[in-house]
Amino acid sequence: MHDQGRSRPLAAPRVSWDWMERRHAIARLLTINTGSSSLKAALYNLGDYDRPAFSAKIERIGGEGGRLKVLDDRGGALADDHCDLPNHRAAWDALIDQLRRHGLTEDLAAVGHRVVHGGPDYREPRIISEGVLAALRALTPIDPDHLPQAIEAIASARRTFAGVPQVACFDTAFHQHMPRIAQIYALPRDSQEAGIIRYGFHGLSYEFIMRELGILDRAAANGRVVIAHLGNGASMAAVYAGQGIDTTMGFSPTGGLIMGTRSGDLDPGVLFYLQESRHMTAGELSALTNKQAGLLGVSGTSADMRDLLDREGADPRAREAIDLFCYQAKKFLGALAAVLGGLDTLIFTGGIGERADPVRARICAGLGFLGIDVDPERNCAHSPIISRDGGAAVVRVIATDEDSMIARHTAKLLTKQGDPHVPV
Repeated sequence: MHDQGRSRPLAAPRVSWDWMERRHAIARLLTINTGSSSLKAALYNLGDYDRPAFSAKIERIGGEGGRLKVLDDRGGALADDHCDLPNHRAAWDALIDQLRRHGLTEDLAAVGHRVVHGGPDYREPRIISEGVLAALRALTPIDPDHLPQAIEAIASARRTFAGVPQVACFDTAFHQHMPRIAQIYALPRDSQEAGIIRYGFHGLSYEFIMRELGILDRAAANGRVVIAHLGNGASMAAVYAGQGIDTTMGFSPTGGLIMGTRSGDLDPGVLFYLQESRHMTAGELSALTNKQAGLLGVSGTSADMRDLLDREGADPRAREAIDLFCYQAKKFLGALAAVLGGLDTLIFTGGIGERADPVRARICAGLGFLGIDVDPERNCAHSPIISRDGGAAVVRVIATDEDSMIARHTAKLLTKQGDPHVPV
């Protein structure tokens, strides 16, 4: 490892000959998942969407200490490098360089993209046309931290893979069937008509989790489920009979739970006060609530739950940030259970939900009235089921996989478009 502040070419990948021999010269699907400072990609052989043939994760784009990690189909590292990546286009170039080194840029059937915001019109995946791109550009003011990066990735993929179909898979689509009463704000009706409603996000994750639950326990998937997607971005959703009926995020991904750097729900009066007293612009308020708040703002040190858990014994601010996160999650869990009329299954997912057993324990503590009874040993072991046997509610931990869901949606849409060679 070299100094993070210095840029150097990416190191030659460590390629195992057995992996090279296992590659098949068949058509593939590439999935792209962009974040505000990250880019994830996965390559799937058609018809096999449970395990990617190649995956890459690029982090800290636009800052110091950028990292690119590439894995083969068995999870072995092909590359793990630190490099300076000033923007998402540079990250895209680094990704394509890795694909080319392994001979994986040919035979692409399609590229599927995670698009965080679909607005009021996109209720299902769509082939990306000029009209779709124009609609996404128009939505950018609602989600300036995600949509510009997604649009840039779509443009880069078009340049790199000319003629290959591009598919947009929307994080908001899962929530489009929420009851109207769960969607509207108490604002004048012309605001609703202008699209100012509660959309909800993390839909691809929720959809994958419900698919997995259906495999594990079909009866449970048809019951009353709360999913807690807890990570740097965090939200929760109430699902009944497989359909989302409410969620914590709203008009934008800033709302709901406290997150890594996002405030979550905030009294609008706070923003009016800051605007008047500190003369803050809309851009400055956006930066405050999206990049400087949340766990980072409360702790004053870190947006990473792992860091805070390590420090909480000696740092009261870190402990307070964790306590606030768990308190809000507990409160939202109770509210969503009320919407459902009870609770049959609680599922933790996302980076925190899957790996932070102390957080799961604190959220579930004192919720026996909802039928939640967590077994400490199972919880510490990150068991698939962390509740005690015989409880009224089953508490599960399920790893999410948005990329797999993007691949499935992309393949299904291509089949609908008349390509008989794309198995779903």
